[in-house]
Parts: sequence; structure tokens; C-alpha cells
Amino acid sequence: MGQTHLTPQETALPPSTPTQNEPNNNAVRSHILFAFGLMLALALAWRLRDVLTLVYVSGLFAVVLTPVVRSIMRFEMRGGRHISRALAIVLLLTFAFLALAVFFTLGLPPVIRDIHQFAVDLPDRIPTIVDRLKRIPYADKLGVDAIAQKAEDGLSATAEYLFASFPLWMGRIFDLLTGFVLCIYFMLEGDRAYQWFMSLFPVNDRLRLAVTLEKAEIRMSKWLFGQGLLMLILGVCSTIAFGILHVRYFFLLGVLMGLMNIVPIAGGVITILLVGFVAALDSWTKMAAVFVFYLVYVNIENAYLVPRIMRQSVDLMGLTVLIALLAGTELAGLPGALVAVPTAALIAVLMNEYLVQKDA
Repeated sequence: MGQTHLTPQETALPPSTPTQNEPNNNAVRSHILFAFGLMLALALAWRLRDVLTLVYVSGLFAVVLTPVVRSIMRFEMRGGRHISRALAIVLLLTFAFLALAVFFTLGLPPVIRDIHQFAVDLPDRIPTIVDRLKRIPYADKLGVDAIAQKAEDGLSATAEYLFASFPLWMGRIFDLLTGFVLCIYFMLEGDRAYQWFMSLFPVNDRLRLAVTLEKAEIRMSKWLFGQGLLMLILGVCSTIAFGILHVRYFFLLGVLMGLMNIVPIAGGVITILLVGFVAALDSWTKMAAVFVFYLVYVNIENAYLVPRIMRQSVDLMGLTVLIALLAGTELAGLPGALVAVPTAALIAVLMNEYLVQKDA
């Protein structure tokens, strides 16, 4: 019988290659590892959310203060030498400490006096407050007497709360000191951290990203300066106005108006409601005068001060500022509210550069 001879090409077995529908084991393995690593990173970030918040707030304040440090470094000393970064930071901190020392020396004693007087006067003035509230229509349906009783009980509970929450306040002070140290380190070693961050991106994309981040840095720095100036103006005007109106504890309330203005919109509204309540202890007319002053100031601020101080720095819509404040407060409380607006400015610059489709 004849045999069929196969050619070498026919006898050679083709290599085992995966078909088009067969999954690539290496790709599947890498996707699984990436998903596992991402979940682990998210869990770790959630566990360290307080630390990450502190680092972010410190880094953001370092970013907005770095241009001030660079301005100090441009100053020429004898021999044409420039001030070093470390010395510029020391000079900036020295100026900040001197400003705080002046405030604590001149402004703190009246504030402490007003706080003490308020604590002494409040128990005696609760009946007056209740009597005034009862004159409001339908006040009896609000349970004014029960509210007054709870207020009296709250005075004794306040001391117990302050004593019990002492460790918590000490922790907040420790966080403040830690953030202060971190901010100094960010200003000292910020350039090295920035270079490392830029090395994570392709070389061709670094120039565009560097220009974008520089724009964001300028806007955030101008926001810090502008917001500080607005806080100072509101604090001074409020203290003078409340003093002219003979509002009780006017110095304390004026300082609070200025400090709370660091949280745009919400800070001023909350504080003026407190001032109106204190003014109402004397008369409804005085409360109305306080609200009239604030309405006049807000209109002057929005029409004259904000366009000249803030518009060229942050340039955000009021709705954007409000949403940023709500989100920042929900995520990180007061620290989140403090950095909400500059963070929104940073995101706005990045979105304008990389996401917004510009008309040709």
C-alpha cells in the first residue's frame, strides 16, 4: 500500500497563540492588581483623612505665601546679595508674630473684658429676653418658657462642657501647631516637592502644566491678600459702627465680624445675626440699626470693594463660592471652609485649561 508523505510545512505544528476572544492572562492579572491597589489606597486615604486634610491645608497656605517669600528674596542687601529663602521665611514669620503681638496687646484685653461682662450679664438678662420674646405674636406657641429654662440649664452645662472638651481643644491646638510647622517645611522644600511632582508627567506636558499651576498660584495668593484686606475693613467698620450705636460688647463683636469674614458670605451672615440678637437685648430699634448698617456695608462691599480687590484674584461666581463652602465644610469642617475658595480657584484654572472647549 502506498504511504502518504507529508511535507515539513505540514508536519510542523503552529505555535499555540491565543485566539481573539481568549482573555489575556497578564492583562487580567494587572487589572485585578490595579483594582486591589486602588481599593487599598482609598481605604488608607479614608483612614488618614484627618492627616491628609492637615497636609493639604498646610500645603495650600504655603502655596499662597510662597510669592510673598519670593518678593522678600528679591530685596538686595549690601554687596548685591539677595536674602536667602530661610531668612525670608524668618522675616515673614517675624512680621506675622509682631502683628499678632500688637493685636493681643491692644485688642485682646477689650475682647476678654467683653466676654467676661457677657458671661456676668447673661443670667440676669434672660428674664428680659423672655419678656421681649413673649411680645412677639404667636410666641406662646414657640415654648418660650421652656427655651428660657433650657438656656438657664445650659449656662451650668457650658462650664462642664468646656471642662470635658479640654482634651479636644488641646488636640486642635496641637493640629494648629503641626500645620504651622508643615507650612514652614512646605515653603522651605516646596521647590523640591514641586520638581518631584512635575517628574510624574511626560516631558512634553510639563510646560503647559507649569504655566497653569503658576496662574493658579497667583490667583490663590491674591485671594489671601484680598480676603485679609476685606476682613480688616469689615472688622474696623463694624467696631466703629457698633460703638456709635452703643451695642453691648461692641469690640468683641467687631473683632468677630472681621475674623468670621474669612468664610465668605456665611461668616458675615452668622455673625451679624449674633450682633442683632445682642442689640435686641436693649431695643428693637438698635437691632434694626445694626441690620441697616450691615446691608449698607454689604452693598458698598459688593459694588466697590470686591470688584477692585477680589475680582481679578479669584474671579469665581457667587454660586461657585457657595457650593465650594458647603462642600468644604461638609468634608473637613472649619479647615475645609477656610481652603474652599482657593481650592475652587485652583480647580477652575485647571478646568479652564484642560476641559473647557474654547471657540476657534
